[in-house]
Amino acid sequence: MVGIATYGVYIPKFRIKVDNIALMWGLNPEDVKRNLDVHEKSVPDMDEDTATIAVEAARYAIERVSLDVGSIGAIYVGSESHPYAVKPTATIVAEAIGAGPTMTAADFEFACKAGTAAIQTCMGLVQSGYIKCGLAIGADVSQSAPGDPLEYAASAGGAAFVIAKEGVMVEIEDTCSYTTDTPDFWRREGAPYPTHGGRFTGEPAYFKHIIGSARHLMERTNTKPEDFDYAVFHQPNGKFPAKVASELGFTKEQIQPGLVVHKIGNTYSAASLIGLAAILDVCEGGERIMLASFGSGAGSDSFCMKVTDEIKKYKDKVPSVQKFSENVLYLDYAGYAKHMGLI
Repeated sequence: MVGIATYGVYIPKFRIKVDNIALMWGLNPEDVKRNLDVHEKSVPDMDEDTATIAVEAARYAIERVSLDVGSIGAIYVGSESHPYAVKPTATIVAEAIGAGPTMTAADFEFACKAGTAAIQTCMGLVQSGYIKCGLAIGADVSQSAPGDPLEYAASAGGAAFVIAKEGVMVEIEDTCSYTTDTPDFWRREGAPYPTHGGRFTGEPAYFKHIIGSARHLMERTNTKPEDFDYAVFHQPNGKFPAKVASELGFTKEQIQPGLVVHKIGNTYSAASLIGLAAILDVCEGGERIMLASFGSGAGSDSFCMKVTDEIKKYKDKVPSVQKFSENVLYLDYAGYAKHMGLI
């Protein structure tokens, strides 16, 4: 069965507290935190972008199992903040990790679900026998206009997953998607910041697509919420994944290990994938996981996964998601603005 042979994450060490952003714009920090259920977010260093973050996540994935990079037949990087409009991020990653030229590579875009779309593509190539394994990455340095509600959560981070048939630590039992033309969030060519439809991004976009995708997956796999040990849903804030979990019948205990948005914010294409990595960090084998991403525009990819005993061999080989929340450096708003190139 096709599955995850290894994984790695990277989250910048810099943070800014939501309190600092709220005070800058004359808002009550407690009201903002209560409305979003986000307390702080990651901030890229001044020399970090989607490419460098993707490279770091990929390197950790490779290091975890001492992967032969020559076996990688495809590299796909999903992001909505690729550093070049015309020039692939995937080739930069390939060169940095030492992958050979006899492979296919491309960049993916579908808002925050581009990383899971990359996983699905790698699954197809591996399942068909066209490649031995594929590297799928979700990474972003999220954009937000100063003072926009997005600014309180838009953050930076990346997650990389190697998809293969051999030596898998997580079997992907099934996957499905739910997609419509719902323009809830967009950024036109040349525009520095995205535009969004406010509350329109909730009910007709996020909730409709994740619930549609998750229910379709459970029908296909003949499962129900209690059949899963863990679940992770795209986390643009802390409230949305908790609400969608409740509507689907999942408990707080099932989603809590993967709910990392409180401390790192919304890493966009990496959000659901870093949540998955946080769950895998605590798994011992035998657990079943549901993953449901969401990308504005709009669509959701859902996965039914089963953790194998193989995961025990690679505990603590590379930094866990929790490790990236230790020894962080906090910025005030002026420092944040400098890091983000606002000043």
